[in-house]
This record gives sequence, C-alpha cells and structure tokens, in this order.
Amino acid sequence: MSNNPALRSVLVTRYIQPLREGGSLPALAEADDDFKYVLKFKGGGHGVKTLIAELIGGEIARALNLKVPELVLAYLDEAFGRTEADEEIQDLLKASKGLNLALHFLSGAITFDPMVTRVSEKLASQIVWLDAFTTNVDRTVKNTNMLIWNNELWLIDHGSCLYFQYTWTNWQTKATAPFTFIKDHVLLPRASMLAEVNSEFKALLNEEKIRAIVNLVPEEWLQWEDNDESAQAIREVYVQFLLTRLNHADNFTKEANDAR
Repeated sequence: MSNNPALRSVLVTRYIQPLREGGSLPALAEADDDFKYVLKFKGGGHGVKTLIAELIGGEIARALNLKVPELVLAYLDEAFGRTEADEEIQDLLKASKGLNLALHFLSGAITFDPMVTRVSEKLASQIVWLDAFTTNVDRTVKNTNMLIWNNELWLIDHGSCLYFQYTWTNWQTKATAPFTFIKDHVLLPRASMLAEVNSEFKALLNEEKIRAIVNLVPEEWLQWEDNDESAQAIREVYVQFLLTRLNHADNFTKEANDAR
C-alpha cells in the first residue's frame, strides 16, 4: 500500500451485512474489483464530515508510515439496496447514493486488546502523536479502533477526528490548543518517546503533503447546506487548520506528556 496519496474508485456491487458499531452503521460490502470493503456512508450520522475526517485522518496516518487499510471512493448506484428488507438500512442506502468512502476489509483481523498485545513504546508514541495532531477522540480502551492483522498493528476508523469541523467557528484557536482528550488514549501509558516522535513527524509532514491529502476530498463532499463558503474555501480551512496545528505541535505533545 503506497504512501503516495491517490484514491481508487470502485462501484459497490453487493451489500453483505451491516456492521452495527457506532452511529454511522457501516457495512461489509463487495465492489466491482471483487474485493470486500468496510463501507462508510455519507447518509449516516454526521454525513460527509465523517467521511472527510476518515479520509484525511487515514491518509495522514499513511503519510507518517503507519499501517492503514487502503481507502477507496465507493460509488453507490441509485438503485442499490432497493431489495434490502431492513427499513433503516434501506433509508441509509437511499441517502448515500453517489460517492461514499470504504476501507479495504482485512479478512481475519482481530481487534487490538492492550491486555494481550504489547505495543512498542515508539509505535505507541507515534499513534498518540497522530491522534493528538488530528484531534481524534476515539482511540480509547472501550474503542481501540486498531486491528491485529498478519501480526501487525493496523489503524482504522478516523471518522471522529478533526472535530472542529462541526462548529467551524474560531478554528484558529482550536488549531493551536492542546488536546485534553489524549488522557483517555489506550496507548498513552506506553508513549514514552513523544518528544522524539514529535521531531520526526514534524519533519515528515509539510504543506505539500497536507495539501495533497486534503485535495483528495471529493468536491461534492464540500457542498454544505449550512455553510455558504465555496468548496475551495472550505478545503483551505482544513489545510490551514492542519498546518497551524503542525506548527504548534509542541503544545499537544507537552499535553500528552503531562497526561502520562
């Protein structure tokens, strides 16, 4: 799986089963490339903003050389799901026609359990830094959002990061703020190398990489009914939020260290 941002597009051909986790009701589905995917719907919970967070958060993790399943743009035809018996799922599918997001399904993967698998202090520090940078509130003991696949740790479910997007005001202040939720991070006790990782990751990320990742967000996901800004203006806010956050990485790194 390449570190160069580029999303393939697939056509969803078969709805296999719902994965009843969280409010967005993702599904296991098959696409026209004959691969299985965990499909995230734009018609769920927080709509396209969850997909935007999933895409940006996942591709930032990939840019930092962390393991993330391939993300693809998944097209749902208007007729898809008409035969679905479950009314709630049928409504979700109808509301999600067009472009959605999917993660390559890691067949046979098991949920990460911190009591079973010991993560290195370096890797723990890398993941904690990533989640503090992207303000990901959802990598806790209750919901680790990590899988063990082929004896390696894979990161999934970044839909709860970048939560500034739900209010959209005063984002500059939020970009420079520490991340207090990091105290609940499942890997924080092992994250003893945050200062070293902070230096390494600040060198790995730059404006060119951040822009390339944000530019992966489809134009149609940036047409918001509650915002009269252009798609390009909205895209630029994401870029500037992440650049500002990167420039103030010492703030959230110190917060994480203090929380330990």
